[in-house]
Amino acid sequence: MGTSLGMTRAGLAAGAVLAAVALSACGAASSGGAGAGSTPASSPPLGSASSSAAAATSSATSSAPAASGTATAGSGSSSAAPGGGPVPSGFAATSVTFVSADEAFVLGTAPCAKAPCTSILRTLDRGASWRGLPAPVAPLAQPADVAGPAVWGIRFANPSDGFVFGNGLWETTDGGEHWSSAPSPGGSIESLEVIDDQVLAVVSPCSPNGGCAQQGELERRPLAGGGWQTVTKVSGDSAIATQARVAALIDGDAVIVTGNGGVSVTTRSGPCSTPGILAPEAIAVTGPDSLAVLCAGNGAAGSVDKTVFVSDDLGAHWTTAGSPARGGDPEGLASATTSQLVASAASGASMLYYSADGGSQWTTAFSRGDGGLGFNDLGFTTTSDGVVVYGPVMSDDNAEGRPGQLLLTSNGGASWQAVSY
Repeated sequence: MGTSLGMTRAGLAAGAVLAAVALSACGAASSGGAGAGSTPASSPPLGSASSSAAAATSSATSSAPAASGTATAGSGSSSAAPGGGPVPSGFAATSVTFVSADEAFVLGTAPCAKAPCTSILRTLDRGASWRGLPAPVAPLAQPADVAGPAVWGIRFANPSDGFVFGNGLWETTDGGEHWSSAPSPGGSIESLEVIDDQVLAVVSPCSPNGGCAQQGELERRPLAGGGWQTVTKVSGDSAIATQARVAALIDGDAVIVTGNGGVSVTTRSGPCSTPGILAPEAIAVTGPDSLAVLCAGNGAAGSVDKTVFVSDDLGAHWTTAGSPARGGDPEGLASATTSQLVASAASGASMLYYSADGGSQWTTAFSRGDGGLGFNDLGFTTTSDGVVVYGPVMSDDNAEGRPGQLLLTSNGGASWQAVSY
């Protein structure tokens, strides 16, 4: 899932009896209830930020791209209402993770009487209905805002096993019924994904006074548990992209790629050293052998040159695809297929740019003149269905009043619709 506004780039087993947990509508340990899910661990959804479980081909199958989805907001395939508590009044999102075309978990916050106000919601019908779940007892914040425990991201590997991460790591094995503190790889976890039964995390030192260091580490541990191992050093704002059993991230001007959950990695030269292109901004895995990278440079007055490069051999060779519009600072890149790409950008406004031809030509699929609220967790769950958090919340109880709204697409990113909680 790409990061925006200094944020990280950035599923459930049989439900417990609701009476077993008496919880109020807000606060970390008091925002939920119980629920049920159905998707097995062997069929995670497609993409990167929106889908935590790219252990098989897509953030949804194990050897071929996920079948095109047709569900839209309010038309999910599950008829059973999820168990759990009520949705906290005023809930707004910061991070989202899908474990199937219809089942998702959203991390956010809502005004409450006693902090922390962190809340988690779950849907079984792609946003037609929502229920509250318990959340870790830690405030919602951003990596360089607080020194103590804080959360800003959520990822589920399957309907049972999930993580909330930030300054610290919290884990559930019962679909969010209960959360426990888990051994952290250290530092602030800026990005986390699960692939091939491995948990990958990018960590770096962050502090309220010094921000986040440009040098961090890619760490790995088995999904089943165990100690963290350093995979490699990374530099820059490195968000992990996943799809088709491939994970990739930017390392300075290079690209790191793994096809086995980080057990081994390959480092490739990136495409952004082309004259006139200053820096890589985002990466997407577009298929089992293909990548796309968004490069940017020559920024002025809220406009930035953007160029997308593509590779059909996992970064061994790169080809110039095309350029999204100059408006906005680039934030993220995601793909439904090798043909359909979406890039997010924000400055004076917030935009989602869409390409239907592999990045050659681009149109504006979504735009808001909002002063640049931006996006988080742009990604796809099938070859048609995608999600992004628009105006993600940046602090506990959302005192800034940011929208924290989910946008869904069911046509590969050509158009987007808002979801109500």
